[in-house]
Amino acid sequence: MNSHWGFLLRFQHVFFFFIFILIIFFTENYFLDAPELIWSVLSVIVLNIGVYYLVYCYLVPHFYLANKYPEFILYALICFLVSSLFRILLEPAVFKMNFNEALSNTKFLYNVYTAQGIVILVASFLGITKDKFLIEQNVADLGEQKEQLYLDLLKSKMNPHFLLNTLNNIYANSFVSSEKTSDSILQLSKLLQYIIYDSGKEKISVAQEFSSIYSLAKLYQLKYDNQLSIDFDVRNEETLDIVEIPPSVFLTLFENALKHSGIGLETDGFIKVAYAIEKRDLLFEIINSITSRSTSEDTGYKGLGNEAIIHILEKYYGGRVDFFSEKIENNRYKTVLKINLNE
Repeated sequence: MNSHWGFLLRFQHVFFFFIFILIIFFTENYFLDAPELIWSVLSVIVLNIGVYYLVYCYLVPHFYLANKYPEFILYALICFLVSSLFRILLEPAVFKMNFNEALSNTKFLYNVYTAQGIVILVASFLGITKDKFLIEQNVADLGEQKEQLYLDLLKSKMNPHFLLNTLNNIYANSFVSSEKTSDSILQLSKLLQYIIYDSGKEKISVAQEFSSIYSLAKLYQLKYDNQLSIDFDVRNEETLDIVEIPPSVFLTLFENALKHSGIGLETDGFIKVAYAIEKRDLLFEIINSITSRSTSEDTGYKGLGNEAIIHILEKYYGGRVDFFSEKIENNRYKTVLKINLNE
């Protein structure tokens, strides 16, 4: 429970006893004069603080919330009778109350029973609502923790996919030339930097996300002697360092395009990536060829799919996201992500 709600719960107790002190002062004033009035009010407050917290901290959680309603009613009634009897027997004797007027005894009894009933009823009500609120708050917190763990799991699954591809590429390049291998290691270091420092953040800049995409594209180009048809159309470059997005979203979409386009394996394979800002909308688009070969042999990893991407985006943007991903004419696949940046 955060400090805000803790403060409100404490304020309820303070506010109640402030009102209760005023009630006791004006009801006791009918029978007593100062200084006996002050001592009487203090003694009643001390007694009722004990009664209040006995009901609030013990009876409610141990009996009412445990569904032991008869026991709760019985013990609350005992508290009411004992505290009332204690006041009825001791206050007149100790503070020498004035009962000269007619029906003054009845008024005193009425005041005592009313005050003790208020204390027990308020303590019961606040105790019940407090515990029910805490239960609901804990359920909500658990739901948020579960959601965050799920997002972290999705993000953690994104990283091994392209990392395994990268290691396979370096392994292949190591048989060709040392220059390619050193360049591959450089690109791998950039990807590892992205994994370690960026992928765990809530959001990163689009520039950081594109840096990882460029590194992955460079690794593929090195593997296939820069013969791959991978084109980038990045507009509004001044926004790259300003606009922020959840990490690994663009990268995963690009990696899925690499996997399913057949690029490097088929001569007509291609990938086209476009980025732009139109008014307050971020547009990210990928068009790629569709391979006729099986893609499961690449790493043995079948990818996350678009559902995970949509889930992450909805977590951060709600209904401000439009996602389109399907096959289009001429045996091509088109993925469009549109995010409204107005919060």
